[in-house]
Amino acid sequence: MTGAFRGFGLSILTLTILGGCAATPSSDTQQTQTTQTTQASTQVTLATPPKVDQPLTLKQIMANPDWMGILAKGEYWSDDSQSVYFARQAHQSPLLDYYQQPLASGEASKLALDALHQADQQYGVLDEARSRKAYIYQGNLFVKDLLSGKVSQLTRQNTKVDGVRFLANGDIAYWQGQQVFRIHGDSGLYEQIANIKMAKEPKGVEAPSSYIAKQQHRLIQYVALKQNQAKEKEQYQAELVKQDPTMTAKTWYLGEEESVSQMSLSPDGRYLLLSLVDKNYSWRAEHDIMPNYLGSQGYVDAVPARARVAEDKYPGERLVLLDLERHEKRDITIEGLTGFDEDVLASVKAENAKAQGETYKSEKAPRRVQLMQDWGWTQSAMQWQAKDNKVAIMLEAVDNKDRWIATLNLKSGSLNTEHRLHDDAWVNYNFNQFGWLPQSDTLYYLSEETGYSHLYLKASGAKPQPLTQGKYVVSDITLGPKAEYIYYKANKDHPGIDNVYRVKLADGQSEQLTQWDGQLDYSLSPDGSKLLLKASRRTQPSELYVQAIGGELKQLTHYTSDAFKQYAWQAPEVVKVPSTHGAGDVYARVYLPQGYDKARADKYPAVIFNHGAGYLQNAHYGFSGYFREFMFHNLLTQQGYVVMDMDYRGSKGYGRDWRTAIYRNMGHPEVEDLKDGVSWMVANTHVDAKRVGTYGGSYGGFLTFMALFTEPELFQAGAALRPVSDWAHYNAPYTSNILNTPDVDAIAYERSSPIEHAQGLQKPLLVMSGVLDDNVFFQDSVRLVQRLIELEKPMFETAIYPVEPHGFRQPSSWLDEYRRIFKLFEQELK
Repeated sequence: MTGAFRGFGLSILTLTILGGCAATPSSDTQQTQTTQTTQASTQVTLATPPKVDQPLTLKQIMANPDWMGILAKGEYWSDDSQSVYFARQAHQSPLLDYYQQPLASGEASKLALDALHQADQQYGVLDEARSRKAYIYQGNLFVKDLLSGKVSQLTRQNTKVDGVRFLANGDIAYWQGQQVFRIHGDSGLYEQIANIKMAKEPKGVEAPSSYIAKQQHRLIQYVALKQNQAKEKEQYQAELVKQDPTMTAKTWYLGEEESVSQMSLSPDGRYLLLSLVDKNYSWRAEHDIMPNYLGSQGYVDAVPARARVAEDKYPGERLVLLDLERHEKRDITIEGLTGFDEDVLASVKAENAKAQGETYKSEKAPRRVQLMQDWGWTQSAMQWQAKDNKVAIMLEAVDNKDRWIATLNLKSGSLNTEHRLHDDAWVNYNFNQFGWLPQSDTLYYLSEETGYSHLYLKASGAKPQPLTQGKYVVSDITLGPKAEYIYYKANKDHPGIDNVYRVKLADGQSEQLTQWDGQLDYSLSPDGSKLLLKASRRTQPSELYVQAIGGELKQLTHYTSDAFKQYAWQAPEVVKVPSTHGAGDVYARVYLPQGYDKARADKYPAVIFNHGAGYLQNAHYGFSGYFREFMFHNLLTQQGYVVMDMDYRGSKGYGRDWRTAIYRNMGHPEVEDLKDGVSWMVANTHVDAKRVGTYGGSYGGFLTFMALFTEPELFQAGAALRPVSDWAHYNAPYTSNILNTPDVDAIAYERSSPIEHAQGLQKPLLVMSGVLDDNVFFQDSVRLVQRLIELEKPMFETAIYPVEPHGFRQPSSWLDEYRRIFKLFEQELK
């Protein structure tokens, strides 16, 4: 259905090579890659694509999708802004091929394995003059001179480098595990400036304390002599470390109860900010396993799996500041966070207590906090001003109700709240980018406080200044290289259409930079002169484009296959479905039957597709990530169906209130929207209300359950794929946002879990699950099936897929799954 920043991110190039090619001998890598790719291409033939003048078949559209084109992915700019890097994955190959495409020639060239270390990297850090770039590749540290293009490798070790930064004076600092190093630019000296051990500090030479020990030292001269000598050596070594400038810094012993989650070094290298977490916390317990019935050795393998929200007790994190110059440690208190001790769940706890015949008494107490865990960013939640020792930290409450941006007093270790974002439901795990404007005390950040994600500036001690306003969503902000503009993506013209804008910091004026009519993602070139776009339309998969600021759009890649482009795909109409439940308009995609005739005697059957993830947008003008479903919906229209795909409440792209409408009530507002969707189709597309089915996967499978269980007359049949049946068994990071936790809010879980409503099933239901699903466990379906058996419900069937995870991989599994869905609809709706 649905991570967290840990040090500096690696490019897709680096990550994939680390995972796939690291063990290949360097002398044979080029030939090995070529051989593997060739074998993969010759052993497997692409599926026969659909003919332009022929109807679609399930086998065609559920085949390996490479016939649609081997598209570019992981795209990013070269350091000189003159070319673009991206990856492609040859048909059936387990490996990626990497390309560089210069803008001038327009011809992409594949990179050889022995040249990958010379390729520009997507992620890295620049020095103040923007003349050098430091980055991590294959776990080692590199520096590139951006003027000459020379690349220097600074480490070659088996122990990977976790993070790197330039210091204010141009030195380079990097860290490996719990050790921090500094490379002095003037002398080339490698200095270890911090060595952290999560252990108790060793005891020094101890004076005798017991009667027997004191007697031993008093009566036996040799014992006393050795004691005195040991003490003198200890004192000498301590004084030597203090006075001898050639000695390594003292070790930090931070106790054995915690582990380091993240670290961040100040611009002058003096301060090290650490986030610590209880070392006994684990993402799983011993019983959290997933059985693989088709293990490679012929036995059942017990695969480790995540904990469930009902058992996952995340303890939060604790901040510690180390002064490396004075060797002083400061524990950072959270009292400076506005509302740090509020009982934000008081009303929820009172409601649950009342249901149990008890009374809840609200009391203030410090809340558990952690560094912000945005699920989409690559930045750190600890942001230092580029030259000064100023740091801003983004923290969130473990209860999901607050997000703070706070500055840290380095002398006292206290936090000062610069901005508090509170949400009675939950703070979004997207739209949390923030940072400093250069050489100032002003922060920029995204916030949903008005109901939509918008961009703000805030000087220390001053009120926030909005740079964008309106009923649209701002995301993906980029500070320009000269800090004159902040670039952003927004859906100003329509919730389903993206474009790129920039706002001038001097006067707050925004200007639109692109004129796209679908969906896109963008990347600003390092020199700030061009945009790299990955853009799509409803029937056009994503391709790469380049647009100079103020210039014309130029298509860079043409990898969509002719077979796909030439087929007469139906572009779904994006419509607004009026809500009869006070929700305003619900956006939806609608596909009409081939040869649609609203005056014909027989009314049409219809299908509603429920997208997954919950918080996801699919009723937009771009090419859907559900490309198989897009083709399946085209197939259904050829068979005489109307198809609707709704962005029910809870979906992305429509602001905070739409997102949080499902708080403590999952599956109910969404089903209300589905009811309005059926009514709209009946009124506008000549649909028979008694011949409508529904299907969806993951959250869409959950929603299929809830629709059939709670509104049994709404749909005549439903198919639930990889579905959630009990939210207490899903993961904590996702579920606790929406339903709190079961120990606090049992009412919300019982109200929102399909297994609690299974007695309402009256119409045919198809349940399909992958046995190796480590996202929504196969156990979810097993428990629901047993519940239906005990309820003596005869109208359900199941299908299992023994080798499949949450996202199916085998074309044969996709084909089997959709054959069953199509058969269900043909039997029950025609």
